Amino acid sequence: MHALSRLAPEVRQYLLVTGNYWAFTLTDGALRMLVVLHFHSLGYTPLQIAALFLFYEVFGVITNLLGGYLGARLGLNRTMNIGLGLQVAALLMLTVPAAWLTIPWVMGAQALSGIAKDLNKMSAKSSIKLLVPDSQQGTLYQWVAILTGSKNALKGVGFFMGGALLALLGFTGAVLVMAAVLALIWLASLRLLQKDLGKAKAKPKFRDLLSKSRAINLLSAARLFLFGARDVWFVVALPVYLSSVLGWDFWLVGGFLAVWVIGYGMVQAFAPTLTSKFSGKASGQLPDGRAAFAWAAVLAGVPALIALGMGSAWPVQWVLIGGLLLFGALFAVNSSLHSYLIVSYAKEDGVSLDVGFYYMSNAAGRLLGTLLSGWVYQAYGLAACLWISSGFVLLAALISIGLPRHRLAV
Repeated sequence: MHALSRLAPEVRQYLLVTGNYWAFTLTDGALRMLVVLHFHSLGYTPLQIAALFLFYEVFGVITNLLGGYLGARLGLNRTMNIGLGLQVAALLMLTVPAAWLTIPWVMGAQALSGIAKDLNKMSAKSSIKLLVPDSQQGTLYQWVAILTGSKNALKGVGFFMGGALLALLGFTGAVLVMAAVLALIWLASLRLLQKDLGKAKAKPKFRDLLSKSRAINLLSAARLFLFGARDVWFVVALPVYLSSVLGWDFWLVGGFLAVWVIGYGMVQAFAPTLTSKFSGKASGQLPDGRAAFAWAAVLAGVPALIALGMGSAWPVQWVLIGGLLLFGALFAVNSSLHSYLIVSYAKEDGVSLDVGFYYMSNAAGRLLGTLLSGWVYQAYGLAACLWISSGFVLLAALISIGLPRHRLAV
C-alpha cells in the first residue's frame, strides 16, 4: 500500500482501475463456465442454456447506454463500485437451495451480473482516456491494449477456475467463495478509487446518449458484428460440443477454453506491436480505419476454414484446436484495435457517453451471438454456427471501410 501511494496519481489510478477490472473479470469468467457446465450436467438443452444468458446480454445493452450517462453525471468511480457491488449480489442469488434455481431465477441473477459487468467495463475503459493526454496516442493505445489483454487473460483463468471449483466444491460452494473474495475487493475500491473520476464538467442531457459522430456509429456497428461472430459459436455451441460430442470432462473443457482465452488476452496486450509491424509507414504506426478493415477481412476466412475442415477427412478435434488458435490470435488483434479506436474517437468531457454507446453495440452483438449459438447449434450443428460467424466478420470488415483513415505521406 505504501509503494502504491508513492506512484504518480495517474499511474496509481490506472493500477487501481485495472485491479478492479481484473478481480471482476475472474468471477465473470468463472461464473459463465459454472453456469454452462452445471446446467448442461442437469440435462438442459443448448437453447435452454443460451436462454439463461439472455437477460445478461439484454441488460448489458441497456446498461452500456445508460451507464455512460450515469458515469458522466456521477463519476466513473461510482459506476465502477456499483458494478462490483451488484456482482456480489448476483453471486449470492445463486447460493440459494437447488430447488430455487429455476430458469427465471438464474436469468434474474444473470441480468444483475450483466448490469454489473458492463458498468465495470465501461468505467474501466473510459477512465484510461482521462489518465493519458491526447498528445500521447501511442501511450493510450498501449494502456488500452494492456488493460484489455490482461482482462481477457484473466477471463481465461476464470474459465479454468469455474471448471475447477465446480469439480472441487460444487456449484453453491464455488459461488460462495467467489462472492466472499469479490466483496473484499469492493470494500477496498470504495476507499481507494479517486472521487469524481470522469464526471463531466457540463451535465450531459439525455439526448446526448444517441448523439454520436459518424466514426463512432460505424465503429459501433462493426463491433456488433465482430462480437456476434465470436459468441455465435464460442459461448454455448463450442463447450457443449466439446463435452457431448468429443466426450471431454469439466476439467478439460474449462482448462482448454481457459488456455485459449489466456492466449487471446496475451495477444491483445501485444496488439500495438503487431499492428505497427504490419501497417508500415503508411498509417503513421497507429491503427486507423484501413487497419480495422484489413484485420477483419483476414479474420473472416478463419471460421469458414474450420467449418470446411470439420467436413473433411481430418480429425475434427485437431481441426477445432488449430482453428481456435488462429481465430483467437486474429480476433484478439481486431478487438484490441477497436478498443483503442473508440477511446481515441471519444470526447474527453463525458467520455463515458461515447464509450458506453460503443459497448452497447458490443453487448448487442454478444446477445445476438449467444441466442444464435444455442438455437443454430441445436438445429443445425457447430458447422452452421461457424459459417454464420464468417459472415458476421465479413460484415464488420465492410463497415470498417467507412472509418477515418490517416492521410498517406507524400
